Amino acid sequence: MIQRRTAARLLAAVAGTLLLAGCATAPGGYVLAQQDPLEKFNRGVWAVNQAADKVAIKPVTQVYRAIAPRPVRQGVSNAFANLGEPWSFANNVLQGKPKRAGRNLARFVVNSTIGVAGLWDPASKMGLRAAPEDFGQTLAVWGVNGGPYLVLPLLGPSTLRDGIGSGVAAYADPVKVAINHADINVWYKRGYLAGYIINTRSDLIESGGDAFLQSSLDPYAAAHSAYLQLRESAIRDQDDDDGSPPAANGIPAPAGDAATMSSSAAPLPGDEAAPPPQNPPANAAPLPGDEPAKPVAGAPQPAAPLPQSAAPLPGGDAPPTAAPPKP
Repeated sequence: MIQRRTAARLLAAVAGTLLLAGCATAPGGYVLAQQDPLEKFNRGVWAVNQAADKVAIKPVTQVYRAIAPRPVRQGVSNAFANLGEPWSFANNVLQGKPKRAGRNLARFVVNSTIGVAGLWDPASKMGLRAAPEDFGQTLAVWGVNGGPYLVLPLLGPSTLRDGIGSGVAAYADPVKVAINHADINVWYKRGYLAGYIINTRSDLIESGGDAFLQSSLDPYAAAHSAYLQLRESAIRDQDDDDGSPPAANGIPAPAGDAATMSSSAAPLPGDEAAPPPQNPPANAAPLPGDEPAKPVAGAPQPAAPLPQSAAPLPGGDAPPTAAPPKP
């Protein structure tokens, strides 16, 4: 009980600091997080997290991915996503988004029943798109600034505002509250947490996150930039926009690809210009199917060839005759 009171007081103090930070910059923005004033501290935590991931989390996740076939892993991911619908519903209500909240409720009912405890996702096939929200996004909608960028131990990239949102979720998320107060063995609760971490790590591998970081010259800076872009996209509810799929790592995809572009589009810099069509020479032999050229009015016409049996013209050269054979 005393530990909970201490945690609540600490959370309130941090929240007050965040509100003061929000007054210094644009409400709901990420100006301070982009500047990364705590970069030295964050890089230290990042190195510890990377070491822990290399030694424990990633190897266990790789074993899980090797044992469980992809349909099983997808079912586990669907189940955890379904358990997040009640908290998303609450945050959409707090943000004044009744349509998105209605989708959360409908998805939870459909997937928990027809989808067998959320292992399948029939709601998406019915046109009920996911509408995930968390308390960090709710604070952003309320105008609270993101505060400085933070790398949390074992949890990874975050901001001060999102960290507070995670703390609130630990005591307000209906599913987490139900699990914490359930009269079950503590190892079942820890097993749920371990399963959540492994599933999240597996989803990161599935989405290409590992390849993205490995191809970056500075993985810390790449993760910092990608996280802020993804959070900005989530706060703006860009999943409800025109439906164009975003590319990996939060960078918007182009509206169309080169295969569907109009042939009248302007050439890109560096493209070679197509050579203009050249008229065939006048004496070129006609191709099969070509129509004969029409005579031009007033132009001199070539003389028609004489037939072979025609008599020679006066004064013309007579055709040579064969010499008589010698006796």
